[in-house]
Amino acid sequence: MESPLLQSPGAVAADEPDQEVAAHYGEPAQEQRALERGTGFVDRGNRGVVRVSGPDRLSWLHSLLSQHLDALKPFEPTEALLLSPQGHIEHHMFLVDDGEAVWMHVEPGRAPALAEFLDRMRFMLRVEVVDVSDEYMVITGPEGGALGDGGLAWPDAAGTVTRIVPRSDGFPDGLRPAGIWAYEALRIAERRPRFGLDTDHRTIPHEVGYVETAVHLNKGCYRGQETVARVHNLGRPPRRLVFLHLDGSVDRLPAHGDPVEVPGGRTIGFVGSAARHHELGPIALALVKRNVPVDAELLAGGVAAAQEVVVSPDTGANAQIGLRRRPANRG
Repeated sequence: MESPLLQSPGAVAADEPDQEVAAHYGEPAQEQRALERGTGFVDRGNRGVVRVSGPDRLSWLHSLLSQHLDALKPFEPTEALLLSPQGHIEHHMFLVDDGEAVWMHVEPGRAPALAEFLDRMRFMLRVEVVDVSDEYMVITGPEGGALGDGGLAWPDAAGTVTRIVPRSDGFPDGLRPAGIWAYEALRIAERRPRFGLDTDHRTIPHEVGYVETAVHLNKGCYRGQETVARVHNLGRPPRRLVFLHLDGSVDRLPAHGDPVEVPGGRTIGFVGSAARHHELGPIALALVKRNVPVDAELLAGGVAAAQEVVVSPDTGANAQIGLRRRPANRG
């Protein structure tokens, strides 16, 4: 659903998958600062919203998703994954229960498929799944009552809060609209991956750090659990998420999917998301091979990049791999 804010003066539509909301309203850096100061908000109404009601909802979702949900307290925000039988990530969702229903928001365009899958898995259980994206929207902004007082809220980047609110409520008064570029810059700066941009069809939870936020390692069986347990015990995910400081003298950002290479031209991964941060300059997240030295110089879409570890190659409960570095020059 295209945002009405795209008709605002100076609004520029974002690229996929955010083409239905504004990238910026003419002043991207100032919009970032407003968001950090608590005087701005971001319209994220392109995200999908799914509502699951019924007395069996928590135990049922607990059996399907990666998170421990059967004892989830009302208004306690959390994250979860729906995995394939092979352990690849199919959906990443933010969830909260209001005492009567579980509300979740997901990436743009993914709510219909998620709702359809969940509906097929109901069997005889007392649950109801509804895609309510046409009635509710996602918005990110300052803490407090500026975005409303409802309990459907999650802590988010740079001290902001993300809420699900009725579309009929409109947008908050007294706050500056900030484009999705502002939100993405703050998200990337906090090293938080975004499903569908910083992942691909082969991504497993350990590679991007979702084990810390969206996976419970001591719960019962769920789809894809075998892969999670095997990688956790052996500690050898094939790839790892890295944060990149990009060469600020280059007047472009690498695009999503651009190759990440080591000097000499060997491709070792791909660029996920990139942005210009108002303090850090050009930054990005990328997914690279696990055994790439943690201090290796990289090229991201042809742009020189210095990496910081987000997911250690030593990830896992029992593995002792150590951070591989380039051998020192010997004279």
